[in-house]
Amino acid sequence: MSDLVTSLIVVACVFAGGGVGLQMHRVLPPHHLAKETLDVVRLGTGMVSVLASLVFGLLIATAKSGSDAADHAMRAYAADTILLDRTLRSYGPEAAKSRDLLRRSTERTLRDLWPEPGEAFIGINDPSADDLLARAQEAIEVLRPTGPQQTWLQQQALQQGSSLVRQRWLLIEQAGPNVRPMILIVLVMWTVAIFVSFGLNAPRNATVVGAFLIISLAIGRAVFLILEMDSQFEGFLRLSELPLRNALAQLGREVGGT
Repeated sequence: MSDLVTSLIVVACVFAGGGVGLQMHRVLPPHHLAKETLDVVRLGTGMVSVLASLVFGLLIATAKSGSDAADHAMRAYAADTILLDRTLRSYGPEAAKSRDLLRRSTERTLRDLWPEPGEAFIGINDPSADDLLARAQEAIEVLRPTGPQQTWLQQQALQQGSSLVRQRWLLIEQAGPNVRPMILIVLVMWTVAIFVSFGLNAPRNATVVGAFLIISLAIGRAVFLILEMDSQFEGFLRLSELPLRNALAQLGREVGGT
């Protein structure tokens, strides 16, 4: 189910809660609508509203934190890719195979995360991209340095390759959703209950219905933003591809110049 569909379902549920409250005001016996009863309902609704506000803030902070962490990891991955390629370039033409495998792995990762129109989204955990990166690491290990400088460059390349693999696994671990669906479901249930109480206390006119609709849309948009930020590489708010695309451009320019 897409984030947009989920948010629209939330809008419908919340708005329906307000409508139920308006209808309950019509069918409940008069003694259930006494001032003392409504005061108790208002107090309980206030407590639930505070809890719902806190959970909404927590979910937004969690989704934003996960998105920022994934963005930082992607930028580090792109930087490590450029640094490893430059080290291999300094090593000499013997490292051409490693550089080619590194470039192919980067291209594959870019297509996996930001596919062209008509292509399927695969995600960061693509075995083919992992295999290309592992083969590049193996090609570095089998290099035979002919002097102290190449020995040092090989050691640097191995360290940078290990850092690149580590950054890739960080991206894989951070790519999963951080917002638990059950928390979101409970939050929506609380919000629906709040709107039921609003409808119970509100007069029945078009202005109230319009206000319920606008507020429901605002809550649905908040849920949409949470889900979009929690899907770092998909949707309307996916992370920028520029760091990895810039890294690939650096690789292509340097490969073409050798």
